[in-house]
Amino acid sequence: MTAFRRLRARFTRWRLFALRAELRFAPTEPQRLLALTIALGAACGLAAVGFHFAIAFAERLLISRAMSAPGRSWMVWSIVSPTVGGLACGALLQYVVPGARGSGIPEVKVAYASRVGSVPLRDAVGKFIVGSLQIGSGASLGREGPTVHICAAVANLFARYVPLSPQSRRRLLPVGAAAGIAAAFNAPMAAVTFTLEEVVGTLDRTILSGVIVAAALAAVIERSVLGTHPVFDVPRQFGMTDARSLVLFAGLGVAAAGVGCVFTEGLLILRKGFRRLPAVPLWARPGLGGAVTGGLIVIAMVWLRMGGINGGGYDVLKRSLSGDLTVKVMLALCAMKLVATVFSYSSGGAGGIFAPSLFIGAMLGGAFGSLDRTLFGHPDSTLGAFALVGMGAVFSAAIRAPMTSVLIIVEMTSGYGLVLPLMIANMTAYVLARSWRPLPIYEALLAQDGVHLHDHAVLDALESLKLAPSAGRKEHSFVSFEPAASAAHMLHAISAGTRQIVFPVLDAAGHLLGLVHADDVSSLRSTPELELCVNASDLMRPPISVGPDDALLTAFELMRAEGLPEVPVLDAEARVVGLLDEAAIAQAFLHATAPTS
Repeated sequence: MTAFRRLRARFTRWRLFALRAELRFAPTEPQRLLALTIALGAACGLAAVGFHFAIAFAERLLISRAMSAPGRSWMVWSIVSPTVGGLACGALLQYVVPGARGSGIPEVKVAYASRVGSVPLRDAVGKFIVGSLQIGSGASLGREGPTVHICAAVANLFARYVPLSPQSRRRLLPVGAAAGIAAAFNAPMAAVTFTLEEVVGTLDRTILSGVIVAAALAAVIERSVLGTHPVFDVPRQFGMTDARSLVLFAGLGVAAAGVGCVFTEGLLILRKGFRRLPAVPLWARPGLGGAVTGGLIVIAMVWLRMGGINGGGYDVLKRSLSGDLTVKVMLALCAMKLVATVFSYSSGGAGGIFAPSLFIGAMLGGAFGSLDRTLFGHPDSTLGAFALVGMGAVFSAAIRAPMTSVLIIVEMTSGYGLVLPLMIANMTAYVLARSWRPLPIYEALLAQDGVHLHDHAVLDALESLKLAPSAGRKEHSFVSFEPAASAAHMLHAISAGTRQIVFPVLDAAGHLLGLVHADDVSSLRSTPELELCVNASDLMRPPISVGPDDALLTAFELMRAEGLPEVPVLDAEARVVGLLDEAAIAQAFLHATAPTS
């Protein structure tokens, strides 16, 4: 028996030696995260291109064939195509993939804000299929929101098979979202700002680098397949040649704020109204939205001899940038596109409102350009400049992403000639829309579903409280281990009645080397032979810590992400001075927010 124990102990030592070698030569988490970001950018670029081709194929097969049918039969088929497509998509959303309903951006925002960071792949696959079918059959929806959803799910899938901390897995969601927007619009800078404004909500420097890398790679993949031009190919360089036009650009901002609020309010009211139709099954409601959209397609073709109502309307939008459309056509298309998008989305389909809002803005801006041409005698190219600024202004008013609304136009024009009118119109639209309707559209849609991302008051309070006072109160004695501390010593320490769960491993100078969890030490009781050869350096986890200048919110989120009840606090010289737990954070928050007598 003694020989057997010696042999087992020798085998255990060899196993520990192999484990140490594996840990020493294995890539660190930042290295794994960088490699994953690069792979993710390429994969999301391919996914976005695949979604683009799927929609184009469905459009050629369905709505384009319907609109080109012989005789007057095209009118019937142009209504039947989006109606039947809506019914088919409604059935799929009701019985197969209910999580694929909607734009996709609100779902990614919820996943990121919930700290879980999980976007089911099943929902993303459903979004790919249903979105392609619904947009391809004629719905007035865009592909950008679903692309964000699909790429976020790809990021979640990649993170599942790579050993990463929960915090790093969560940070990959905006990386995938940025790659999706960059590939959908061929505009990587706008993708970065949109992700920070809409998904993350703050300028998180830890996320910024990954977002930039993924967006750039996704754009490279997209350009290598679809070409180097953006989605909206601008026919010429635009600029402002007359300062008098600034008055009309400001007026365009006011009008865009009104249109953006009408768009948002109409979307919410009609969405609520569709939910109060008990006589119509849930799966059949997208068919009603499709029928309305089909009717508007026929009206636009008969009355205006113009398409653009279905899908993103990219071809007609390009014509507005060339100044080829009359005021009557642009105003009529602006109104009909707004109504078609509201019905297509509110009836319960799967598609985005990103591209339709740009289309509406281009038509509104083109109308203002015609007014500028009449008043000041400017050339026809003025219509294209106003259409571009209108795109950004309505987008800023509806989506509430002002930096993105400027950058996306700058990237499309490949120049800065319209920066001043863009800033005037976009910020006017943003400020007025925010004043008239404070809640942005994606948050309003979530609130209508009973989902509230977070309590801003609590987060703001935790963000404003620094760790220094709490850290000072925690500078009491705590148990720490040396790297060579034996298993027996560690077992004795955790059995001595201490309430401590996390034990810092310190070097001779008091610097943090790692963390030992009490559960890891307790597991040694079931294998007594390991007590002879295991020490603290074998059991310790990677070191995490906070400093006295960090906010309480930073410490709280770090503990939640790592699954630890307490975290070491370092002083200015990187020495451990104490442990901060959730109880201390709660006490500091209650003390700071308690009403004063």
